[in-house]
Amino acid sequence: MVKIGIVLGSTRPGRIGEAVAKWVYDFAAKRTDVDFALVDIADYNLPLLDEPVPPSMGQYSKEHTQRWAARIAEFDGYVFVTPEYNHGPSGALKNALDYLYAEWNNKAAAFVGYGSAGGARAVEQLRLVAAELQIATVRGQVMLSLFTDFENFSVFNPAAHHEQPLATMLDQLVAWSRAMKSVREQHHMETYRS
Repeated sequence: MVKIGIVLGSTRPGRIGEAVAKWVYDFAAKRTDVDFALVDIADYNLPLLDEPVPPSMGQYSKEHTQRWAARIAEFDGYVFVTPEYNHGPSGALKNALDYLYAEWNNKAAAFVGYGSAGGARAVEQLRLVAAELQIATVRGQVMLSLFTDFENFSVFNPAAHHEQPLATMLDQLVAWSRAMKSVREQHHMETYRS
């Protein structure tokens, strides 16, 4: 069965992203063809990237990196739940992405953004980062507005019309996660043969 991690991309105290990630998880968990799990980067206490060797070398020396790598390696795809800070994703999410390399390769990702412009600019930047990490991103995404989907800019109350784009995005992500799993298996077989 395909396994997808819903990655909560904010570590701020009082963050509103936790409610967004839970909403995505609760909606996604109704599916019976995929195993979904919440992944909170705050649980890994990742300092600013402190590995002495580039992640592409796969030589993780820090315990926090090894824990993070083991968790991320479990998944076939990801939903990144991202805030938009100053027209970009949170530094915490970018840092968490930068820690690893091979664990992200040949997997699929989708995005749920939130902010004054629905997190659209944060997602655009994350798509560029994902491409460098060899993550295939799907077209569908969900954009949540601080003005209309959060009461007093803090209590998450999404409009019902977001469920259809969320369903479409998840369908795309599941299909691509399955496809990328076969790519990884083919790559593994070719590497094993040589």
